[in-house]
Amino acid sequence: MRSVTYSMSVSLDGYIVGPDGGFDWTVPDEEVFRFWIDEIREVGVHLMGRRLYETMLYWETADQDPSLDDAGLEWAALWNPLPKVVFSTTLPKVQGHARLASGGVAEEIERLRAEPGEGDIAIGGATLAAEAAGAGLIDEYRAMVYPVLVGGGIPFFPRNERRVDLELVETRTFNSKVVYLRHRVAR
Repeated sequence: MRSVTYSMSVSLDGYIVGPDGGFDWTVPDEEVFRFWIDEIREVGVHLMGRRLYETMLYWETADQDPSLDDAGLEWAALWNPLPKVVFSTTLPKVQGHARLASGGVAEEIERLRAEPGEGDIAIGGATLAAEAAGAGLIDEYRAMVYPVLVGGGIPFFPRNERRVDLELVETRTFNSKVVYLRHRVAR
C-alpha cells in the first residue's frame, strides 16, 4: 500500500510560516535543495491546499527562467509532470498536471491507495495535513527543521489533542545546521 507522507520545512518552535505569514527563513541552500530533489523522486502524487499550490505555481514555467541553475531545472523537470491534487473551495481551475479534488482528503487518499500507482502520496500544507492526521491517514512525518524561532503562525503539527506514537526512521544534519527528522507512525 502507498505510504502517505507529510513533509515541510518547520521552525524550531514548530511553525511552517511565521505570524506575519512569512516563510523566507525556509529558503534552502544547495545541499538542502538537493535533498528535496531526491525526496520528490519518491513521490507518485502530491496533495496540497490552495496556498501551497499558489506558492508552487512558479515551477510550472520555471524552466523558462534563464537565471535558473541546474538544480532548479532538475526540480522543475521532476515537479511539473508529477500529478497534483489541489484542495480548494475558491479556485475555479488549476494548471499543469494538477486537478481540483472532488471530495475530502480522506476520500482522495482512499481512492489513490486503491488505484495502481508507484510512489508515496505526499501531503503539503499544514491545514490539509491536519485533516489527514485527524483521520489517522499519515504514515510518515518528515520535518526539515530550521534553526529559527518565529514565535507563532501556522503550526506544522495539528492541534487535535490526539496522541500519536512515532518511530524515528532517519535524521540528517546539513552544513547550514538545518536538521531533517523522519518519523514513521507506530501502528
